[in-house]
Amino acid sequence: MADTVETELASAIVTAAVATAGDPSPRLASSDAIEPIFPALQNSADAAEPLRASATVTSRAGGAGRVVADDNDEDEPAVARPFHRTYSPDSAVRAGEYEEEPHIVGAMGMHKFSLYETASRFYIVGGDMTEKRYRILKIDRTTDDASELSITDDKTVYTQKDMNQLLDTIDDGNKGTGGLKLRCTTWGLLGFIKFTGPWYMLLITKKSTVAMIGGHYVYQIDGTDLIPLTSPGFKADQRNTEESRFLGILNNLDLTRSFYYSYSYDITRTLQYNIRRERDALLKGKPCNVDDDFNSMFVWNNHLLTPAAKILNAPYDWCRPIIHGYIDQAALSIYGRTAHITIIARRSRHFAGARFLKRGANDLGYVANDVETEQIVSEALTTSFHAPGPKFFASPAYTSYVQHRGSIPLHWTQDNTGVTPKPPIELNLVDPFYTAAALHFDNLFERYGAPIYALNLVKSKERTPRESKLLEEYTRAIEYLNQFLPEKHKIIHRAWDMSRAAKSRDQDVIGTLENIAEDVVTTTGFFHNGDGHTAPIRVQNGVARTNCIDCLDRTNAAQFVIGKRALGHQLHALGILEDTVIDYDTDAVNLFTHMYHDHGDTIAVQYGGSQLVNTMETYRKINQWTSHSRDMIESFKRYYNNSFLDGQRQEAYNLFLGNYIFVQGQPMLWDLSTDYYLHHENPRTWLEKRKRDYIHWYTPEFLEERVLPPYPPVQGGSGSAHKPVSAYDDYWLEYYRPSTLSSFLKMFPYKMNSTIKYIPFKSTQDGRYDLSPFRVRSDLDQDAPERKKDLARMSNDTDNASINSEKNNGTANTPPRGISLQRWLHLNSQDKAPNGLQGIMKDTGANSTDNEAHGNGVNGSKSKPSALEKSRAAQWTFKKVVHESLNPTVSAAEADDYARYISHPQNLPLVVSAETPAAGEIEPEYQEYVAGNWQFEGLTASSPVSNYVAKPGHEDDMALYVEMLQIGDNPLTVTEEDALKKRYKAYRKWLRGKSLFKQQPVD
Repeated sequence: MADTVETELASAIVTAAVATAGDPSPRLASSDAIEPIFPALQNSADAAEPLRASATVTSRAGGAGRVVADDNDEDEPAVARPFHRTYSPDSAVRAGEYEEEPHIVGAMGMHKFSLYETASRFYIVGGDMTEKRYRILKIDRTTDDASELSITDDKTVYTQKDMNQLLDTIDDGNKGTGGLKLRCTTWGLLGFIKFTGPWYMLLITKKSTVAMIGGHYVYQIDGTDLIPLTSPGFKADQRNTEESRFLGILNNLDLTRSFYYSYSYDITRTLQYNIRRERDALLKGKPCNVDDDFNSMFVWNNHLLTPAAKILNAPYDWCRPIIHGYIDQAALSIYGRTAHITIIARRSRHFAGARFLKRGANDLGYVANDVETEQIVSEALTTSFHAPGPKFFASPAYTSYVQHRGSIPLHWTQDNTGVTPKPPIELNLVDPFYTAAALHFDNLFERYGAPIYALNLVKSKERTPRESKLLEEYTRAIEYLNQFLPEKHKIIHRAWDMSRAAKSRDQDVIGTLENIAEDVVTTTGFFHNGDGHTAPIRVQNGVARTNCIDCLDRTNAAQFVIGKRALGHQLHALGILEDTVIDYDTDAVNLFTHMYHDHGDTIAVQYGGSQLVNTMETYRKINQWTSHSRDMIESFKRYYNNSFLDGQRQEAYNLFLGNYIFVQGQPMLWDLSTDYYLHHENPRTWLEKRKRDYIHWYTPEFLEERVLPPYPPVQGGSGSAHKPVSAYDDYWLEYYRPSTLSSFLKMFPYKMNSTIKYIPFKSTQDGRYDLSPFRVRSDLDQDAPERKKDLARMSNDTDNASINSEKNNGTANTPPRGISLQRWLHLNSQDKAPNGLQGIMKDTGANSTDNEAHGNGVNGSKSKPSALEKSRAAQWTFKKVVHESLNPTVSAAEADDYARYISHPQNLPLVVSAETPAAGEIEPEYQEYVAGNWQFEGLTASSPVSNYVAKPGHEDDMALYVEMLQIGDNPLTVTEEDALKKRYKAYRKWLRGKSLFKQQPVD
């Protein structure tokens, strides 16, 4: 069924594309054959207008524009619509429509909710994508001092009619206290939180689509609402200033910036882990329960979900786990084939905080600014993760690569209480056994396997040791840990002073990073899905761990180069690229650069308070002077945030993440002199905890190679062959939306940012613009629209200038001002060219004299004509051709030349003069040929050409002669190779488009 649906969608996409493209065939002249002809752009300017009207381009950190769902989008509204109530109570019992259908696991995923309230309860009505099945959650309104939540999950699944009856019954039962009222609509619950007073419920009120992975949408939170679970008549104690202060601290965390969630795809895990988990479940013959396997390290609302998880059996039916970081998706168009590039950055909630307040690692092995970056490259042949067969979760069109960034796993800090922009680095604790580093690398082995490629970009030589102190200690830590690891699983430490290389004039920063990136990608590999039979399977083992001091500027540049090299390998694995290398300044790399620049800016704002200071342009050493002002502004913003705002941001992190939980009798959050004990282990538990082995510091099971087993053959007669697709994946409910009228132009894959949207449409219609995103673009390619406008403007100026010149020269048949050029060409005019420019037609002596007077400079040397003069000369020449073809005339000099030609003996060369031309007027090659030995010896000595032996120094002449005697299969066809064979200048000009009939177009 899935294959049929995807085939129908593909045909619909092709039909819509052809319908909007108009005539896709390129309009080519017959004389353009020597240049490569590329297919026309399958798009049109008319089709782009509805797109601009129906989409909203929003700017995120870094300034990169992304197309997201508009608030007025009927297919995907930003605000949920409430449950449709008919207000017609029906005493009939429920018909039991759902009971007649078998229960399908995963088919009851609720996507939108309506919050109703009475005087004693809140009711959340949740509905699925089909709007046919509903459930209800009951939340009691508690008192101020209530310590526990009271939540009831009704397991019954209702139809729309049954839900209306239930809500009407609740409304009737609460008529005396105000009845049932709609409070708001929501896209899901983020959890519950409590400070000193009542419980609060955090809701998602607004969202936008940012990515689509395997038919599963990923959303960004654009609006939230914090609702107290109190009775309508409850009044907060005005003397309780602690509660309002806690609410103020929580408001410092903006949940509408870079927080993401999904209803049906686990964005807390990598694609490799998700596919492997589903394949393992297939081998066991049972569906996979994703809700029980979220990676809590990246679930930022884990503290808010804890109360609901204690009460509800299925809390993730109502609550959505969210990640913090960055997600973006773009399309790469390659001659009709489309590849989607998705970047997902996940920030760890452990030891999270602001820049100077969280450095190094804590005693649990968690490091500051721990970010996992995954890039998924997939070809959009099919939507789902499944291959035809059906082979579930075995599509070979999905690849993934993961890399990691994090602070140096040592105990070090920087005191920012002063006014120094770069405070000194202090090593607080020197552990001879490097326990924090051991715990951190063991956690990396658990998450990614072995080996770990540690790319260290801190400075190695400084006048005053700062970063170099950490380099030495970090190097000793890795050397200590490596001596106990097996040989093939040792940590690969690559230290390189990137800052010194960037300031040096003789070092190639990007070239060195490219070599490191190739070594990294070939060492760790990447994930490529498949069934293991018709499509090979690749699995990533290990990860590249990149760090500088802040893991921002230098780290982002290094991760971009590694990701760029991995992108080439991924596209090569998908069969899109023949090689694994992608050049810079191509559409593909430019799009990828913008995505990683946006990614780096977002991470930098979250950790350092400002965007990137040093971008890829800095390390590529381009636009150095123009970026100085921006770098200074971003440096000042980072200094200001670190000095004055990071404390408030850190308190918001500690409160939202549950690092600080209010307990009666304990100090308040704002009274703590330090939050050290909020991020480190409780010292009281040290004695109870078993000490970790200093030698066997790693877990051997984590070092085992990750493998993805081949897809098991489907056994006929039983097993998964008779199970419906919905038992494993119901992606089409969210992507295709059955029973819903959807517009193709409003679908997210169509509105997605793409390389094809930056291609000038008019430049592609003549077939000379290479649509390949892997073509290096020059300045001429980038300025194509501007060149078109300049040519059009010059054409209009030429019309008026040529007409005015004819008028000023006293022509008898001068047309009135403003006459079209087509009508003017047919007038009987025999005047000179404007501005004295001479065309390729032979002119009289008077014209030549006039040309010399106008075309020569002060010193008698010819000046280079401007673009406007070239355009005028081209159009005047064409006018002259039309005039002379309608009125053929022969001058006296031409008549004499023709008479001498027909009466001349045939054994003499065809020349118009017997005088020897000057040395500078003829080609040296022709002069050498005229004075050659062929006049006396000849080319051949009465023997066939095949037996001729050329004399020393004349091999080239004979080879050219033999080549000229060869006649091709189709001698009338002009090929690109003819331009190199022919040695006549006029013929080469004709091939390059400089002939009479290839002049500028005349309007």
